[in-house]
Amino acid sequence: MSGSELLCLNLTETRRRSIRIWRAIPLSFSDWRPYPNAMSCFEIVRHVLEADYLYGHMVRERRSYTGASPFINRRFDGVEAALAFANPYRESLLETVRQLSEDDLNTISIDRSDVGYIRKAGDFILRIAYHEAVHAGQMLQYLRMAGVERPSVWD
Repeated sequence: MSGSELLCLNLTETRRRSIRIWRAIPLSFSDWRPYPNAMSCFEIVRHVLEADYLYGHMVRERRSYTGASPFINRRFDGVEAALAFANPYRESLLETVRQLSEDDLNTISIDRSDVGYIRKAGDFILRIAYHEAVHAGQMLQYLRMAGVERPSVWD
């Protein structure tokens, strides 16, 4: 398996588990948050889905993305609607990653010095999945705090 194939597998498996968690959120808990300044359950879902759009631009442009997002002020009726809307951006991100050669993964730099770092493309893409995994753990904790049954993500 090539580096880009492994990165796509990691992104895909992380998303598969996130979706399992997101589908366990009762609609009545979509706006639930553990404290007033925290993101709500659906704000976390939206944030993770929007990240595909933003990170895809960053990988393609090799720098931070400062343009508008199609997710701004968009409200979804549920997880399935959010996933359907976000799917083209997810596919675009995965296709971008698939097109990177071994050399690209180790030599292309993504310049995010505006937020304090510059990373090689391979490292940067690993962190995309890590970002999502952190929010998956956050959501599992939200569900625990709200008294909602949590799905198993270990298979």
